[in-house]
Amino acid sequence: MAKLYFYYGAMGSSKTANALMAEYNYHERGQKALLVKTNTDTRDGQHVIRSRMGLEKECVLLTEVCQMKEEELKAYDAVIVDEIQFATVSEIDFLAHVVDDLKVPVLCYGLRTDFQLNLFEGSARLMAIADTIAEVKTVCWCGHKAICNARYNQQGIVREGSQVLLGANDDYIALCRKHFLEGKLRKEEE
Repeated sequence: MAKLYFYYGAMGSSKTANALMAEYNYHERGQKALLVKTNTDTRDGQHVIRSRMGLEKECVLLTEVCQMKEEELKAYDAVIVDEIQFATVSEIDFLAHVVDDLKVPVLCYGLRTDFQLNLFEGSARLMAIADTIAEVKTVCWCGHKAICNARYNQQGIVREGSQVLLGANDDYIALCRKHFLEGKLRKEEE
């Protein structure tokens, strides 16, 4: 039975690497998986998914998938979507249609919340309708589980601004809730 999966985690939890590994696993077993990313993620080019570890693969955009014919989509054994937090409600509902009506599993990877601990539109919809929701875990500098995506600059944690600012290790760090609320980016030198 096909399912709609949402794998979420904080920045640096290897969500993209997991998405690429899932696609590879399908390929290795002689199955065909469609690798997809949202249009908002332009860091590595329009049709490329790249992990921090350097893994990369060509992909299609989610808007392109939403325009594909049902027969084309049925030819895949799975659809794997990266950076799903940037999807719209209608795009998430389309992916649910792929699962429910076309019987193709859809694996979505992305952030749950932004740098202000607010749900992204795509993530909120998935939290409401996904069949399976699982956390991809990572740790704070203190060793505790990181659940917060802290945006920072030279002055420290940034608490205001637009929800979307594409960046990586130079703009964001995963922190536990305690250190996020305290604004501590690292252990103080003693």
